[in-house]
Amino acid sequence: MIEYKIGNSLDIDQVKELYEASTLGKRRPIQNKEIFVKMIQNANLIITAWDKDLLIGISRALSDFSYVTYLSDLAVRKSYQKQGIGKELIKRTQIESGPNAKIILLAAPAAESYYPQIGFKHNPQAWILETSSQNPE
Repeated sequence: MIEYKIGNSLDIDQVKELYEASTLGKRRPIQNKEIFVKMIQNANLIITAWDKDLLIGISRALSDFSYVTYLSDLAVRKSYQKQGIGKELIKRTQIESGPNAKIILLAAPAAESYYPQIGFKHNPQAWILETSSQNPE
């Protein structure tokens, strides 16, 4: 039975291992422990999925709990995908965000087809401003 928890008091090594096991680690700075720890500690809405003591999924978000929640990471261990865990993490994130808050996210290329299947609408007006360290000239 999968158990869902709210909060960011997590073992950073468990979270890193989950990101690796979900392939999200390829697109996040998990090797830079200082940045990765801050990513987890400073998110104000984290929901995790557990199979006993094994971290199998995470929704990491920033929310004002009234108007908008930015879902910055959604990761489910590859061996647990296609069981509705990601959908449940999003549902719980939406509930915790408040009845009027919309969920916004940037999809990884491999996940673009997933989000329309669970009710997300594409919005072509999204923009990203990279920092100079992320986009050297």
